Amino acid sequence: MKVSTSKRAVTAAAKTAGKPDKAASAQASHRPPSKPLKSGRPAAPRSVPAAALIEGGPAPGFQLPRDGGGSVSLGDFAGRKVVLFFYPRADTPGCTREAIDFTRLSPAFAELGAAVIGVSADSPAAQESFRDKHKLSVPLLADEQHQMLAAYGAWGEKSMYGRAFMGIIRTTIVIGEDGRIARIWRNVRVDGHAEEVLAAVREM
Repeated sequence: MKVSTSKRAVTAAAKTAGKPDKAASAQASHRPPSKPLKSGRPAAPRSVPAAALIEGGPAPGFQLPRDGGGSVSLGDFAGRKVVLFFYPRADTPGCTREAIDFTRLSPAFAELGAAVIGVSADSPAAQESFRDKHKLSVPLLADEQHQMLAAYGAWGEKSMYGRAFMGIIRTTIVIGEDGRIARIWRNVRVDGHAEEVLAAVREM
């Protein structure tokens, strides 16, 4: 009996040799996957080529829908100065202050032969709501596909709380009567900016 028992033990051991332990496999399958090593900053999103926009260069053409219906193109202002202010999002605090400031000064710009136009990626309906809520008088263009934003260098990589993402860079462009770029402001600070732009247009 002792010999027979020993043989059975050996045979059982041989059968189970090389087979995975079901309990261990089940436990391993429930382990969370190993986490990738963290880099110093998030992976950069797909970049949009920066517009080669320089002072003295030609202003890119555009035609976009506006608040209240219809569309606006650069050709509508041939022979006039144009102030384009690009803002990140309608009805947010900084963008609201900026739009109100340009609206308040729009008569002074008009006296200098300059039209003022706001541009963001919001829908025409959102722009119209923004206009009505804050009694804005300047046209607000909707560039939902970011084509004009990219052409004027106002669409690019931004970061917040260590996270990188693509978005609108607050930018203002002045186009001269000759259709060329007269002034460029990047990463605009809202307070006092509309007055600064008005002073620049006055000197043109």
